[in-house]
Amino acid sequence: MSRRFNTAGPCDLADHYMVPPESRLPGLRRLIEEKSYFVVHAPRQAGKTTLFRSLAGDLNREGRFVALIASCEVAQAAGGDVERGVSAVLESIRQAALEQRLPLRARPPRPDPRVPAEVRLQDLLARWARRSALPVVLFLDEIDSLLNGVLISVLRQLRTGYAGRPDSFPWCIALIGLRDVRDYRVQVRPDEETVVTSSFYNINAESLTLPDFSAAEVTALYGQHTAESGQVFTPEALSLAYELTGGQPWLTNALAHLVVTAEALDPEIPITAIQIDRGKEALVQCRDTHLDSLVDRQTRATIEDVEHEGRRIRVVRL
Repeated sequence: MSRRFNTAGPCDLADHYMVPPESRLPGLRRLIEEKSYFVVHAPRQAGKTTLFRSLAGDLNREGRFVALIASCEVAQAAGGDVERGVSAVLESIRQAALEQRLPLRARPPRPDPRVPAEVRLQDLLARWARRSALPVVLFLDEIDSLLNGVLISVLRQLRTGYAGRPDSFPWCIALIGLRDVRDYRVQVRPDEETVVTSSFYNINAESLTLPDFSAAEVTALYGQHTAESGQVFTPEALSLAYELTGGQPWLTNALAHLVVTAEALDPEIPITAIQIDRGKEALVQCRDTHLDSLVDRQTRATIEDVEHEGRRIRVVRL
């Protein structure tokens, strides 16, 4: 089966054209080697999950670490209920170990229901690190889908266990989400919000933003289609595709997908700027969920002037 441009979910090299994931954030390996706890953030459909699934797989194949990526999104429905939220995160970790086929001895142990939820994640990660023959590297995806008390509890448990690494806690943990940890906010009372960074997660070594594709990466991605199908993108088409998408990964793939499928061109006929422009119009007309979400955020934006360090600055709130 031939590969294709991906427009839904994480990429898989066997099925999709891909920019080499680690090339987008070359500092990741250094942070892992340094036993760092760090944050990676970017908008939706930017390739975060693809990057860390690929990295976890590579780390496991290399045989120096036990690496796992698990999503916290399932805990969102718990709201601020710490018991339900932490339990959902722990179940997600267990299911991820099965889905990613970690060897039996490398998998996390079962949660101990006798341990209070406020320390249950810390307890499980400590037992996992102690029994693992290799250092544990854990990537927690969709971390900012956790709400209020659940988010505070998870961050506090990671911070408390941090000093025990690597023998009694994971060697490295990455928090992956839409926001920098400095922007995590929780409702502590109905009338008050607080930023969680300084008091709840002061072990963060770095906060990295996953960048969009460069023009060279867009060219290389489209070039994979050319190499496998023989269908050429003209230089003008490549230039316009980058201009229209800005290298945003989902837009870059969605535009190419529409062009190579809707246009149904003979592979021997080059794709020109004309087809790219028509693909842009088709993409707008199809009103994809991702585009609707972006429009909604823009239309709900508010602008206000605020005082900051003695200066008036304009803030756009999405």
